Amino acid sequence: MAIIRQYIAPLLAILVFTFALVAVSARIFLPSDMAAPAPIEEVGVSILPNLELPFTPLSS
Repeated sequence: MAIIRQYIAPLLAILVFTFALVAVSARIFLPSDMAAPAPIEEVGVSILPNLELPFTPLSS
């Protein structure tokens, strides 16, 4: 158990932080239009349910 606490857990933490640093730093090499934040679209929320069913009724 001491091996996990002394060697594996710190190595795992360092690997995670290194991966995060590389992922964030990679934005420098992206084209300028891709390095910008993603656009946010306004999503309309309706209280009324959508009454159009995606299938036809089974009435014969």
